[in-house]
Amino acid sequence: MTKATDRTAGKAPRTRRKRDDEVVAAAAKVFYERGYSAATVQDIADELGILKGSLYHYIKTKEDLLFRLFEQVHEEVEAILEEVLAVEGINPLERIQLYVHRQVVHNLNDLTRISIYYHELDRLSEDRKRSVIAWRRRHDRFLRDLITEAQQQGLADPSSDPGLLANCVFATVIWPYRWFRAGHGDTPESIAETCTAFVSRGVAGGFPMN
Repeated sequence: MTKATDRTAGKAPRTRRKRDDEVVAAAAKVFYERGYSAATVQDIADELGILKGSLYHYIKTKEDLLFRLFEQVHEEVEAILEEVLAVEGINPLERIQLYVHRQVVHNLNDLTRISIYYHELDRLSEDRKRSVIAWRRRHDRFLRDLITEAQQQGLADPSSDPGLLANCVFATVIWPYRWFRAGHGDTPESIAETCTAFVSRGVAGGFPMN
């Protein structure tokens, strides 16, 4: 294989990935503005400025684009989880705080895709929906385990149910996408600070926070 061919082979996958990302981004915009049910493949092709038939080079159905969007978001929130897990020298409550802060900032900086991710799950086929739910369960276990550790270390009220507290944490992390609008005073960072403080007090309960 020549060097020129080597370069071409290296560029092809990157070019394809970039184009795939462009297609998903266009779909996300259309789904966000019109709603998934009302959006059509033609709408997405129009957003991209291509013929409808050309779009089927990338997908078989409209749902393929929705699921690819879910995959993208999952990859990013998984990366946040891994980063938080890798931080050394912090206690369980501090790790929860870090997780909440990073997730809220991420969500509010990506309102279009996050809104679809949390609002359109039921539009997926049952197999794909089960996959997404399985992805999310890892985060649920992560928080439950941290809350249990915080209780065992005397950082949180042991009388509270870790599962219930984890659900409350997720509600705090997720719900701001419903009402946050950029440019109206608050920023993703300021809202993340408020959410983090709220979660810390809720998890700690009557116990003093470090």
